[in-house]
Amino acid sequence: MSDISAILDQIRPGDRVFVAGAGGEPSALLAAWREDPGLTRGLNIVTSVVPGINDLDLDRLGAEATVTGLFMQPGFAAAQRAGQYRHLPVSYGGFAQMLAEDLRFDVCVAQVAPPDAAGACSLGPAVEFILLAAARSERLVGLFNAQTPRLAAAPSIPRGDFLAVAEVDTPLPTYDTGLIDSASRKVAEHIAQFVDDGATLQIGLGKTPAALMQALTDRRGLRLHSGMFGDGVMDLERAGALKADWPHRACVFVGTPNLYRWAAEQSALSLAGCDITHGPQTLAALTQFIAINSAVEVDLWGQAALEHAGGAAISGAGGAPDFARAARMSPNGSSVIALPATAARGKRSRIVPKLSAPCVATLPRTDIDIVVTEFGAASLRGRSVVERARALIEIAAPQYREELNKAWQETLSKL
Repeated sequence: MSDISAILDQIRPGDRVFVAGAGGEPSALLAAWREDPGLTRGLNIVTSVVPGINDLDLDRLGAEATVTGLFMQPGFAAAQRAGQYRHLPVSYGGFAQMLAEDLRFDVCVAQVAPPDAAGACSLGPAVEFILLAAARSERLVGLFNAQTPRLAAAPSIPRGDFLAVAEVDTPLPTYDTGLIDSASRKVAEHIAQFVDDGATLQIGLGKTPAALMQALTDRRGLRLHSGMFGDGVMDLERAGALKADWPHRACVFVGTPNLYRWAAEQSALSLAGCDITHGPQTLAALTQFIAINSAVEVDLWGQAALEHAGGAAISGAGGAPDFARAARMSPNGSSVIALPATAARGKRSRIVPKLSAPCVATLPRTDIDIVVTEFGAASLRGRSVVERARALIEIAAPQYREELNKAWQETLSKL
């Protein structure tokens, strides 16, 4: 284990501590906490760790320690019932506002690249909420990670701002899309028809986003404004699809080690804090903004569930509400939801009469323009309640369309 005693000395029982997620995860600190749970006794840890990217072991925390986070997952269910885990149902933009106005911290832990000749410590591939949390903290401590790339297009923190530092050498969290399946490619093909040259795009991580970026390499003048940049952005940049001299922006890079190496060698894509990337003033200025988000289910009203599956909480709102509303209101923009037509190997439709329990709609029907499955695209804009339901049934898997139509007719008879 790295010697991070100087960092640990600044974290005391009862402190509220901010810990970043994504590529900014301070893995050396988390490892120390797992090895000695007593180090977290009585801490109130506030974090932006992301399921599937970061690993936070709640079972290894000390007595009376609590964690507040933006994402939920099944493994946190018992901790949530016991009050050990506090899931905040807010978007990234909403959390950025909370940090700016409401929250204060005793300690902010920032993982950064070692200082350059001028003493600037690059935040590397993850800015997110660090600068906001640091500004609201009594003590800022830093992990100078030899494996954190120094990005020219990311903000830095001066060496002198850190009260305590530790030098570490730990790998960054990675995300690998893996092989792209045929269904994801079909969904991407349907989405691509709505993306013209010069569009401003928000695209997340996953198989469909990766397939979409491959499908858009023949476009020109594309502008990127997103929460996360994954490996797919390399395809767009290398193909010459991106608009030159435009501030392509996200709050994090998350992907394979190849992405991190590439990010350190270029300056076309920049990083900023979530108060900027997800801020209403920034988003309101975007034109031809197309936000593409995934969902677990979409019901026949056009509402989308992003956070629950099979009755269990599996995620959080993330930046989807911020981007979907902005795209819906953007001149010539569109809010797009993309999802496979079925789940459980075809045994369950993802287009449903009503959202499954607990029936939480992350995105309301008013913020969605287009829903896409491998069976087509349902354009909902300007359509009535009845017309929207029919359009959604048409892109459901064929074996479920009859029962969806029957369920809708029953609903319609009561309206």
